Amino acid sequence: MNQEMNQENMNQGNTKQGVTQVINGTECIENSKGYWVPVSTLKPLDLMRDEFVREKFKVLLVLSAQIKAVKDSLFEDIAAFVSVSAAEYGVSIGGKKGNVTLSTFDGRYQIQRQMADVISFDERIQAAKALIDECLRDWTADAGPEIKAFVDKTFEVDKEGNISTARVLSLRRINITDARWVNAMQAIGDSLQCTGTKPYVRAKIRDESGNYQHVSLDIASV
Repeated sequence: MNQEMNQENMNQGNTKQGVTQVINGTECIENSKGYWVPVSTLKPLDLMRDEFVREKFKVLLVLSAQIKAVKDSLFEDIAAFVSVSAAEYGVSIGGKKGNVTLSTFDGRYQIQRQMADVISFDERIQAAKALIDECLRDWTADAGPEIKAFVDKTFEVDKEGNISTARVLSLRRINITDARWVNAMQAIGDSLQCTGTKPYVRAKIRDESGNYQHVSLDIASV
C-alpha cells in the first residue's frame, strides 16, 4: 500500500508491535523497506519477535542512559577530586586532563582515568600505499596473491572511512631495506595526526595474588 494515500483515510495507533496505521480500515505495520503491511498478513511468530525485541530494547536503552550518566558523573567527580588534591599544595588546575589513578587506602580498589590520543592519517597515507604497491609488483611477480591481499587488508577502511592505525603501524616493524619501502614507512610516520583525545574510566580490583583485574564495564564481556 502506498504511504501517500489520502490522509483522511489514515489514523495512527500504537501497539506492542510499535507504530501502526489504519489505512482504509486495515491495520498496517511498517516493514524494513518502509512499506505498510497489513498486520493480519503477518505470522504470529513475526509479531511475537517484533514485540520481544522492542520490549528488550527498551531495557537496553534505559541501561545505556544509566551507564552514560554514571560515566559523566565519574569524570566530573574525578576532576573535582584532582582539583581538591592540588589545592592542598596551593595549586589550581583544571583537573580534567591527564591520566590519574586513585586507590583506596588498602590498595584493593583502583579507579583510573586515562586519556588516549585519537590517531588518524592524512593524505600522505595514500603515497605510502602507492610505494608499497610498487614494491609488491616487483617482489611478487612470481608469487601468489597472499601478500598483496594482506597489504590490501591492512589499508582497508571501515564503514566510517577510517584506516586501522594498528594494522598500518604494524608494517613499520617489518625490517625491509628497499628504498621504496623505507620511503613508504617514512610517509606513514609523517601522515600520522593526533586529532584529539578520548577519555576512559577503568576500574580495577586486586585479587588474592596481588594482581589487579579489570572490572568489566562492557555488557558484551560481563
